[in-house]
Amino acid sequence: MGKRKHRDRDEQPQPRALDDLDAAQTLAAVEAGVLHRRAAEVEDLELVGRWADLHGADPHGGPGTDSPFGDRLIHLGGEGTPGVQELCLNELAVAQRVSVLRTRSMTAEVLDLRHRLPRTWALTQQLQVEPWLARKVSSATRHLDQDTASWVDACVARVAADLPPGRVLALVEAKIVEADPEGHATRAAKERERRYVALGRTDEAGLRHVIARISAGDAVWIDAMVDRVADILVARFPEGTSRDELRAEAFGWLARPAELLELLLTAAQETEADAETEVVTDTDPDPDPEREPEEPAGSRATDLSAWAIEALRSLDPAKLRPQAVLYLHLHQTVLAGQSPGVVRVEDLGPIGLDQLTDLLRHAYVTCRPVIDLADQVAVDSYECPESIRERIRLTNPTDYFPYAATASRRLDLDHVVPFDRHGPPGQTGTHNLGPLGRRHHRSKTFAGYQARQLGPGRYLWRTPHGRYFIVDGTGTHPIDPGSGEELLQAS
Repeated sequence: MGKRKHRDRDEQPQPRALDDLDAAQTLAAVEAGVLHRRAAEVEDLELVGRWADLHGADPHGGPGTDSPFGDRLIHLGGEGTPGVQELCLNELAVAQRVSVLRTRSMTAEVLDLRHRLPRTWALTQQLQVEPWLARKVSSATRHLDQDTASWVDACVARVAADLPPGRVLALVEAKIVEADPEGHATRAAKERERRYVALGRTDEAGLRHVIARISAGDAVWIDAMVDRVADILVARFPEGTSRDELRAEAFGWLARPAELLELLLTAAQETEADAETEVVTDTDPDPDPEREPEEPAGSRATDLSAWAIEALRSLDPAKLRPQAVLYLHLHQTVLAGQSPGVVRVEDLGPIGLDQLTDLLRHAYVTCRPVIDLADQVAVDSYECPESIRERIRLTNPTDYFPYAATASRRLDLDHVVPFDRHGPPGQTGTHNLGPLGRRHHRSKTFAGYQARQLGPGRYLWRTPHGRYFIVDGTGTHPIDPGSGEELLQAS
């Protein structure tokens, strides 16, 4: 008997002559490959939906179907989705070559997309949205009632084809909070019951992980305190010690409160003149503020020494706190109580007003006025003053490279049209700056990209091989080369 070939190998497509493709053709093939992959994944989802349709009748009705061990109709999706016969999922899982739990999850997602999120599902079928992203949206909204899910669907569908996946999921999270603030508060309270702190195993180097799930507010302040202590410890370590190592050392100091307090007090006294900015205090002033505290005499592992107590009498405790600037984005109707309390906090995401109160409960808060971002501000120098940096970051908080998703205040600020030291005045300003990650910045400088700012937070890009994109607050939008070149060359 001859050796039979594996059927999967027989069905594999023949490789293309890739060596014949030039750069432009390779990019075109990559784009086509994305659509081909999405089409295949959509077909998988459609086939799962068809299987559910074929097994959507209640199995109770024929002889022998009343057995408690027999088949039954179950509802995997959210409100408004049809049921599916439970036992049929086993055979589907075998055909998919996955576990039945994975098949159940996929079936629930398909049913949610078809019956609760039709706009997002339509974009997915049109290959404008990644299928995995659509599935995540369906999972995130399953607990909502059908009307609320439909409202979230409409909000997501307006931007899902243009925004990076991370920003789409952040939008979904924000809309869920906005649509159901009471439910969000209940879920948040339930999740607080799952907080914990644990230790990993000690490795051969004597190191181990500290694992914690704590409130976002506590996490932010711990992170800020670790940074504060690391800054103080810099002088104690050799030059070139990494920031990660310094922060690890600083974290260890949190376990020694007496030593930590002495460290903070000493540092605060040494920099007292520089630290007296935007501080609110309710402590009583010392009757003799010029009195110098005595040096500690006892063990640093003991409780607060007499020296520390004397130092506290002459120093505002607020100066021991780490300094942080919290950026909140919320609509004026929230402040007026006219819409649900949803606040977007940079680096934390959308939260409710009650969670914001928890975040700030240990803080001394100084409110700063809102900046009018409609003002166009520029200077003559290459260096960008902090006032302009702030406007750029608030207008466009994310990397302005096509399809980039990074939102960070550590991004470079790039002159969209390169700065010319012999050029006209006012080249550095809100009209000619954008945040860029370091790799994207290098690509723009050295790899042949061209860019132009079309307006506040709106940028045009030309890639080295002639592809054009407009990037703005709603995402990345490909445009045809003719229109792109016309915009690029416009005076």
